[in-house]
Amino acid sequence: MINAIVEPLDAPPRKKRRSSSQGRLEPYGFIAPTVALLFVLMVVPIVLVVGYSFMDNVIMKRNPEFVGLDNFVEILTDGVFLTAIGNTLFFTIVSVVAHLVIGLAFAMLLNSTVISRATRGIFRVIYILPWLFTAAVIAVLWRMLLNPNGVVNYLLQSDVEWLSSPDLALGAVTFINIWAGYPFFMISLLAGLQGIPGDLYEAATVDGASPWQRFVSVTLPQLKPIIISMSLLDLIWTSQQFALIWMTTGGGPINVTEMLSTYTYKLAFSRYEFSLASTSAVLILLLSMVLAFFYVRHQRARD
Repeated sequence: MINAIVEPLDAPPRKKRRSSSQGRLEPYGFIAPTVALLFVLMVVPIVLVVGYSFMDNVIMKRNPEFVGLDNFVEILTDGVFLTAIGNTLFFTIVSVVAHLVIGLAFAMLLNSTVISRATRGIFRVIYILPWLFTAAVIAVLWRMLLNPNGVVNYLLQSDVEWLSSPDLALGAVTFINIWAGYPFFMISLLAGLQGIPGDLYEAATVDGASPWQRFVSVTLPQLKPIIISMSLLDLIWTSQQFALIWMTTGGGPINVTEMLSTYTYKLAFSRYEFSLASTSAVLILLLSMVLAFFYVRHQRARD
């Protein structure tokens, strides 16, 4: 008789605890497929590449041996690798600075009232065109333009081999990358400019500030978060540029346009040195992680 009275009183708390437990596990159930996908597509390949970098030529040997840091010593003492680092630094830094300067200049032009609304619309279409082309289209287009018999030499009345000259090839591919990448900065900075309150400019004008002083004191501080974020992202993307270099010069002539990405590709698929290619990839990963660290740190500071 006593049990018949107690059991109904205990039943509701057990259901409540079970419901609370299911509520805590429910979010993990939603993210579990994404976590599993990331683990298979990102974590596993990275772990394998890091493991390969400590082995004697994997894949090509049935029983590869553990060689410790020998692969890292061989890569870091390779003259072509050091050349690739220098070329990548030049290509990346010059491209990012030019992307920022040209993108900001065009963004301010499109945001000004100096030109009419219809003209601004036409310029927007023209300026954004390079960003719409794929790397393959850009490479084919500029190989035709810079051909010894191409349009550029016709206009300059010269016969310069822009992409085959050891003195000009690196500058030529850097120029092509600048041409292809500045619209991304232009669009982002234009959006930032349109978000700056007009009251700030009116107050600066009332205080007697010149156009240059308004640019330095109002425009640049307001665009600073966008500029830093875009520059860090562009550093990461440009330092890993592969398609454009491979389809224009292939890293030549005489390694003058060799980048870390093309150097790693050649190790793997031209020389079949997969362990050395993995070692080079690990070094690139470490460099990218340094840039990613500063980017994440900047984003947290903004939040």
